[in-house]
Amino acid sequence: MPQPSFDAPTLQPTAIETPETFAKRRAELLGRLGSDSIAIFRSAPETIRNSDVHHAYRQCSDVYYLAGFEEPESTLILAPGRDKPFILLVRARDRQQEIWTGRRAGPEGVVRDYGADEAFDSAELTEHLGPILDEADLVYFARGRDRDFDRQLLELLDQSSRRRYRNGRPPTTLAHPAEHLDEMRLVKTGADLEALRRATEITVAGHREAMRFARPGRNELEVQAVLEYTFRRLGSPRNGYPSIVASGDNATILHYIENRARLAEGELLLIDAGAEWGYFTGDVTRTFPPGGRFQGAGADLYDAVLSAEQAAIDCVRPGMTVESVHLAALHSLADSLLELGLLEGTRDEVIESKSYRRFYMHRTSHWLGMDVHDVGRYKEKSEWRPLVAGMVLTVEPGLYIAADDESVAPAFRGLGIRIEDDVLVTADGVEVLTAGAPRERAEVEALTAG
Repeated sequence: MPQPSFDAPTLQPTAIETPETFAKRRAELLGRLGSDSIAIFRSAPETIRNSDVHHAYRQCSDVYYLAGFEEPESTLILAPGRDKPFILLVRARDRQQEIWTGRRAGPEGVVRDYGADEAFDSAELTEHLGPILDEADLVYFARGRDRDFDRQLLELLDQSSRRRYRNGRPPTTLAHPAEHLDEMRLVKTGADLEALRRATEITVAGHREAMRFARPGRNELEVQAVLEYTFRRLGSPRNGYPSIVASGDNATILHYIENRARLAEGELLLIDAGAEWGYFTGDVTRTFPPGGRFQGAGADLYDAVLSAEQAAIDCVRPGMTVESVHLAALHSLADSLLELGLLEGTRDEVIESKSYRRFYMHRTSHWLGMDVHDVGRYKEKSEWRPLVAGMVLTVEPGLYIAADDESVAPAFRGLGIRIEDDVLVTADGVEVLTAGAPRERAEVEALTAG
């Protein structure tokens, strides 16, 4: 049986995210905030896996974006009205704890290594945050990520409001930082794009190795192991999301992650997986015949999805919207479903009645960046916002026909096909960041049979 080739060049680490990168991001956000406001960002909470072990930790994207700091139990504060506007509260150094769970920066370390203007022990949060709240008329904070910290902050805000009331000042207003920070994260420039390019390059390499390795008789889990080994070998510390490795009718389950079935002769394999690098992630889906060729209904359905994806990619450029990209794919899919006899009527009737949703039940695009479904509004009030250079989105049409759908010809039952690429909006059009993963049938077959 063929073995993994692992011939992709090893990607060497680069210093893309330097202290200057994080300082520039903080400076931009401080410039967006009013002098009478503060913004508070809490680190992601640790999650218990069992009695004595935590799940692998990943920092809150906002905290990492602004500071590059990865420790839990930390609080980042930006206060533009203060002489020292960048404040971090972090865990104190503790030799015994560090023996068990790893090194800590401590307050002195985050001033020295992360550029904090001031730093304090997290255990002293009330003592240091209370006076800062007293100075602010507007507090930006995203609630709902850490319930314990939410309660603590709200109590501090209540205390501050009572003190302010006695001094004749109105209570503080609480707002979400999304209107400023999400907009910064949505349009990628400089280090953002470098990290995202690296993440997509690693993602493509993993998909190519999985396509070479997959063969009938092998297990979905084996294919996943080759895919993710390639990610790790090329420098990705983690996936951007759980890998979907779905053979046969498992591919009709959109978020299938069991990955335990054996690949069968004549079936297609759908892999949806992305590598993370520098806290940015790729997001790629490919569907292919392991070690074989597209045949019959599978080939017809694959061509339909590929045509829809290309129509959608051709639509990506400044001034268009994620809705126009979706409609380009939807119109193409509707035409194909009618041509293949899977639906009846006209394109307009299929779209107006939503009968296509039996086979295509999700949208075509979402923002991509530090999170696989990244931050940023899709609409301004009720209008779809126009695409601008620097936005990155996925294009991922698909068709899924349930194995027990007796309304369609037997040859189509149990087929699930999705093709997904990551695209960058440029000043004059689009760049497909994941073009290195083959899509055309002949290219796919040449790689899988190699």
